[in-house]
Amino acid sequence: MTGTGTAAPRTPATLGGDLRVALVRISRRLRAQRGEADLPEGQFGVLTVLHKHGEMSPGSLAEHERVRPPSMTRAVNALAEIGLVEKVEHATDKRQVVVRLTPAGIKEVEVTRRRRDAWLTQQLSTLTEEELDVLARAGELLSRIAAR
Repeated sequence: MTGTGTAAPRTPATLGGDLRVALVRISRRLRAQRGEADLPEGQFGVLTVLHKHGEMSPGSLAEHERVRPPSMTRAVNALAEIGLVEKVEHATDKRQVVVRLTPAGIKEVEVTRRRRDAWLTQQLSTLTEEELDVLARAGELLSRIAAR
């Protein structure tokens, strides 16, 4: 609303700004829901990649997460120190290692996801049926935008 009580015209630019702010706030609230290890989001991202794709070399992890290899090495070492991942010898190239989740790492991913899902479910439970329908359609559109 403007100061005169009339609604501002909705344009892709104004809607984009409003959506960006809302998505950042929701993302921040979701990231605050963490597992037992209370990991930084970058380290949790490493766990989720390994959970989804299986064991990978540190270089492949760095490429997937779009970070420099030394940054990934630090993240992997930190996760290994607390027992969430392990580094094992590569099956065909003994000079390399691969990183894989430990049972504790798998549990960390699952607990964090459950907490995040529970938080979001609680927020959605406060909405009306009509609002849920609108949000379902918006989710489809946001997914389409994200896929581009």
